Amino acid sequence: MSTQVAKQNEVNRSWYVIDLNEQVLGRAATEIARILRGKHKPIYTPSVDTGDFVVVVNAEKVKLTGRKLGVKTYYHHTGYPGGIRGITADKLLEKRPEELLRIAVRGMLPKNKLGRQMLRKLKIYSGGDHPHTAQQPKAMSL
Repeated sequence: MSTQVAKQNEVNRSWYVIDLNEQVLGRAATEIARILRGKHKPIYTPSVDTGDFVVVVNAEKVKLTGRKLGVKTYYHHTGYPGGIRGITADKLLEKRPEELLRIAVRGMLPKNKLGRQMLRKLKIYSGGDHPHTAQQPKAMSL
């Protein structure tokens, strides 16, 4: 008996729609990362992108537990000396709710070319509509 290794051209990709209405951010991000990596498939291979496409709607209605909404800070650096900038989770959720989820999912994917390739299959929309109806995505509940 031998282990099957998936090839990039053998992978069949599906499309899934996930509604984040009243869902907890971290729990939703783990499931999304699992689908993007392809860990839900029997053909999963760590060194090959075997994951599916994920369309996320209602990103602005995601919840954070505890005091994270006012306390959790997301930092980035501008590249200039003294250029560290921070924004709290509630302000980020108000300004760019898509970015809040993208940061959470990105942290759960591999930190290399493969992880960046997987992240490109994630489509996030703050409202309830999305332009991917032609791909006939399947609704998935968390």
